Amino acid sequence: MIKQILGKIPRKPSKSSERDSNGDGELVNGGSGSSLNSSYGISSNSVLKSNSTFSKSSSSGSGGLYSGNGSSAPSSKNSNKTNQAKKLTPAIGPHVGSVMALGNGVYEALPGFRDVSSSEKANLFIRKLNMCCVVFDFNDSNKHLKEKDIKRQTLLELVDYISAVNSKFSEATMQEITKMAAANLFRTLPCSNHDGKLAEAYDPEEEEPALEPAWSHLQIVYEVLYRFVASPETDAKLAKRYIDHSFVLRLIDLFDSEDQREREYLKTILHRIYGKFMVHRPFIRKAINNIFYQFIFETEKHNGIAEMLEFLGSIINGFALPLKEEHKLFLIRALIPLHKPKCVSMYHQQLSYCVTQFVEKDVKLADTVIRGLLKYWPVTNSAKEVMFLGELEEVLEATQAAEFQKCAVGLFRQIARCLTSLHFQVAERALFLWNNDHIRNLIIQNCKVILPIIFPALEKNARGHWNQAVQSLTLNVRKIFSDADQTLFDECMIKFQEDEIKEREKQEKRESTWKNLEDVAIASTSLNNEAVLASRFASVATVQNSY
Repeated sequence: MIKQILGKIPRKPSKSSERDSNGDGELVNGGSGSSLNSSYGISSNSVLKSNSTFSKSSSSGSGGLYSGNGSSAPSSKNSNKTNQAKKLTPAIGPHVGSVMALGNGVYEALPGFRDVSSSEKANLFIRKLNMCCVVFDFNDSNKHLKEKDIKRQTLLELVDYISAVNSKFSEATMQEITKMAAANLFRTLPCSNHDGKLAEAYDPEEEEPALEPAWSHLQIVYEVLYRFVASPETDAKLAKRYIDHSFVLRLIDLFDSEDQREREYLKTILHRIYGKFMVHRPFIRKAINNIFYQFIFETEKHNGIAEMLEFLGSIINGFALPLKEEHKLFLIRALIPLHKPKCVSMYHQQLSYCVTQFVEKDVKLADTVIRGLLKYWPVTNSAKEVMFLGELEEVLEATQAAEFQKCAVGLFRQIARCLTSLHFQVAERALFLWNNDHIRNLIIQNCKVILPIIFPALEKNARGHWNQAVQSLTLNVRKIFSDADQTLFDECMIKFQEDEIKEREKQEKRESTWKNLEDVAIASTSLNNEAVLASRFASVATVQNSY
């Protein structure tokens, strides 16, 4: 009986449900919050309007919000709070994210913000955003010139408004801003000139990049998005519902644009998103990782690797110590293999900076990085080899003695091969390592291990390298070693001379063996020829006697 009575009493909602309904929890994929994909539509009535003049809203309250379907939101305080807590669901119009086809409607400029009262500015701002969702075709430069100019001026007004706003953006406004940005920015990138080429035949340094024809509009749209994300009036807890994983992923996909101006804007905006929306940080890193994996192991074609590495370089600098295992795996699985592609010269400067940042953060990673460089060391590409030597110097400059000792043997075997390279720039760049004070001190401390490895290369260069500059630098390096440990230097010289004698004897023995083989072959051939001739004469005589 008591249970039946208690069962009729309404239960108090839990705190967790209240928190979820307020949208304060972290963004979860597949959650109930509306995503950009379901909120990009707008009413065509808000964009293609008749020749009527703009009139003030008839609502008595201040700050009425345009809801996207041609109506105004209630202006009372209670209704404003209610509407801001809910996501608007505007009618899906035919012009969002598609090329505008002007029919009976007219694309006209709306009044400026100075021409309306303060209470109408928020309403006008959303109307202008909806107006800018129309996308024009820039492939025909003579089409819709007036409308294109109207949209450009409207976008500039939006930039000024966002920069000057001094109150928090409402949720409806955030939705409209991201909707406008998505309608203009998220598009299928034009086919590149190299899409039909094999990876071996594609050389990005020789290809002419294609500039975006709609850049006069896109640049201002990017500026609107940047000002919105960077604005202190943007509440990250609310904005993350619209700048969600889908929005961020499509933004990252645009890094493949051939227009460098667009990639620079994307880099800056992504950095702002990474800093403001902490909940998106792991997702952003994972998305960039996936692009790197596809580039390294599948296509070797992407236009935005340098910009993404530049973005990563700025966030690696802020990694907390000790480094997470995730970050170390990113270094091993993505950054180090990025040295493999043929077009590494397009992004090597940014890649080298990222790798060096890791070594400076955690000196124990120096051995891992150096071994990774040796794994992908170029064999036939001298220009790439020069770049590797430059990066190696930066890594060694941040390397401590303990880590240096672990990789010294393998490292200086490779450096010895570089010293004897016929390409003078490779040999010269390798010899420049001794100009660095820190590296020179590390080498001298491990002189007993290093000098026996590279002494033959130094001696051969000093005796007969074709380039005079390489010979001069080699003599300087030999002097450094002789001054550091004359006894060891003399021992290496004696061993080198002994090895030379042994090598000369081995060569003479090899030549003697080949000479003996040639003599045997000649003698065997002559004997075989005589035997063949004798057998032929005998057979002929037998035939003649039979007749």
